[in-house]
Amino acid sequence: MAQIIAVVNQKGGVGKTTTAVNLAAALHGLGRQVLLCDFDPQANATSGMGVDKNTASPNVYDVLINGAEPARAVVSTKYGDVLPSNKALAGAGIEMITLENRERLLEHALQTLAPGYDYILIDCPPSLELLTVNALCAARTLLVPVQCEYYALEGLSDLLATVRRVKRGLNPQLALEGVLLTMFDSRTNLSLQVAQEVKRHFPGQVFATVIPRNVRLSEAPSHGMPICAYDPYSRGAEAYGLLAQELVERHQK
Repeated sequence: MAQIIAVVNQKGGVGKTTTAVNLAAALHGLGRQVLLCDFDPQANATSGMGVDKNTASPNVYDVLINGAEPARAVVSTKYGDVLPSNKALAGAGIEMITLENRERLLEHALQTLAPGYDYILIDCPPSLELLTVNALCAARTLLVPVQCEYYALEGLSDLLATVRRVKRGLNPQLALEGVLLTMFDSRTNLSLQVAQEVKRHFPGQVFATVIPRNVRLSEAPSHGMPICAYDPYSRGAEAYGLLAQELVERHQK
C-alpha cells in the first residue's frame, strides 16, 4: 500500500511544486512506483512532468466532481505516473461544499489507486481551503518545504493549526514527514540563520538534505521535465536524488 505524502505550504513560492515533481521523479529513478497527484488548479506539476494540462482528460477535477474512475485519469510518463489537474479545479472547492463527505473525496479516489504504488505525492494548492483539507485527509504524512529567506516561518503557525484541526476531527493518523529547506544559498548568512531557526522550531523533523538555489531547477519546468531529466548532473538533481534516498531509508526502518 502506498505511502501518501502531501507536499504542503500555503505560502507561495517556497518550492512546493518543484519538490513534488522532482521528488516524484527521483523516487521513480530509484525503482519505486510513484503517482504524483496534482491538486493545484495552476496545474504546474502536471506540465512539469511533461503532461499537457489543457488536454489531459479525465483529470482530478473529473474524478472529484464528475465521478470519473481514478484509474482512467492517471497518465503514465517516463518520470512516474501523474493524476493531472487543470484550471477547472479552481471552482471545485465551491462545488464540493454541497457534496456528502466533501473532505474525503480525494481520499476515496486515492485509496482505489494506492495498492499499485509505493508512494503517492500530493502537490497541494497555496491556500488552506477545502482542497487542502482534502489533501490532509488523504495523506498519511506531510512534507513542508520552507524557503531559506526572510519570513520563512511566517504563516506556518496557520498551517499547523489547520493540521491540528484535521487530526482532531478527520485524520488522527496524520503526521509530519519532515520540513524541507529549499532555495538554500550557503554563501549568505541569511540562509544559514533561517536554517538554524527552522531546526530550532522543528527539532529532529528537518530533512538532512537541503535543496540549493539552482538556476537549472528553475529552467526545467519550461521544458516539461523534472531536473533529473533536464540536467541530471546539476546540484538540484543531486539534491533531489539525495532527498529521495533519505525518504526511502526512513520508511525502511
